[in-house]
Amino acid sequence: MAPSALSGLVAALETHRGRDRAVRALCYGCQLAGGALAGPQASPSGLPGSLLAVSAELSACRTALRLFDDLAMLRYSCGYGLGPKDEDGLVRALSVLCNVANQLYYPCEHVAWAADAGIIRARAQKWWTLSMGLWALSLLLGILRSLRVLCQLRKLRQHNGRTPSPQSRKEVKAQVKAEVLSILAQGADLSNAIHWLPPGFLWAGRFPPWLVGLLGTVSSLIGIYQASRGGSSEAA
Repeated sequence: MAPSALSGLVAALETHRGRDRAVRALCYGCQLAGGALAGPQASPSGLPGSLLAVSAELSACRTALRLFDDLAMLRYSCGYGLGPKDEDGLVRALSVLCNVANQLYYPCEHVAWAADAGIIRARAQKWWTLSMGLWALSLLLGILRSLRVLCQLRKLRQHNGRTPSPQSRKEVKAQVKAEVLSILAQGADLSNAIHWLPPGFLWAGRFPPWLVGLLGTVSSLIGIYQASRGGSSEAA
């Protein structure tokens, strides 16, 4: 590995967000490999069982670390506020609603975690379902926001004519690529979020472990790529 690449990797792993992305990718990667090796086994043993157990431990680790994310999310939400006035109204509204859903997600997950740990008396499953529903709502709002941005970019290209400047073409192309990647990542996560909702809602509970791992791995790799390019990913 080149010294510059190694330095970049170390720098990323020294940050909370960078380490979370790495743990997330490893978590879903283990679930993908374990589920694929296990096949149709109901209770896999050996290497597949070990990989799935590692995936569960890493997922629990991320849940515990998210206990400290409320203030960071609150600072981001307050910083965005109602959005910049020169931004499209629908984009601002979707962004604000997404921030509200994300802000509510954390305390709901904390209550579920505390109930599972026996710290408080509450129906843990009810709070897990609520937190998962908020995550799914946040992802859906994010997808709608990206679709709206793509529509705005299309209108901008038409308004600028058929021969915009090379710099303008390059910027629009980069933004389109970023929004498409965001839709793919959030779509993969939304599929998993619905799978984790109570059975009976759409495809809830129907995904095999390898498919959950595949979708999560795709989303994680897109998030890592976006971060390396200076973008952001809030995948849970």
